[in-house]
Amino acid sequence: MLTIVDEYTRECLAIDAAKRLTSQDFLERLSDLLVRRGVPDHIRSDNGPEFTAKIVRDWLSRGGVKTLFIEPGSPWVNGYIESYIGKLHDELLDRESFDTLLEAKVLIERWRQHDNTRRPHSSPGYRPPSPAAVQPSAVASATPQQPHWAGVSAEQRLT
Repeated sequence: MLTIVDEYTRECLAIDAAKRLTSQDFLERLSDLLVRRGVPDHIRSDNGPEFTAKIVRDWLSRGGVKTLFIEPGSPWVNGYIESYIGKLHDELLDRESFDTLLEAKVLIERWRQHDNTRRPHSSPGYRPPSPAAVQPSAVASATPQQPHWAGVSAEQRLT
């Protein structure tokens, strides 16, 4: 699974489930997020081959995005994503037995949407992290804001 979490808001921007994820899959998801959310300052990730591939590093460099790779064997350095993946496992993956990849994708996306819009998180004042859930639309600004998302992680286990 490829899981992308905004370190500032704790909103999960994407969870891609597949039998195998490549650097091209990562770039496709990332380009979609960059168009929709803007270019982040940096992206923090583990040292998986889908993140450290030369094509990915070159692509990010051309876009002005810095890369912050965590030390191998030090998942606590990327604590937000590790905590998120732990909750995903505890609340969904360890409780379900998926018959198909499509079923897994649907249930994972449903869980992601619920987590972003309904489940209170302690860090944003016990509110859901999604901007639509946190801020009433009457107060929302039409001015483009600097994106804060940066936490990225891939996990190859699909239950």
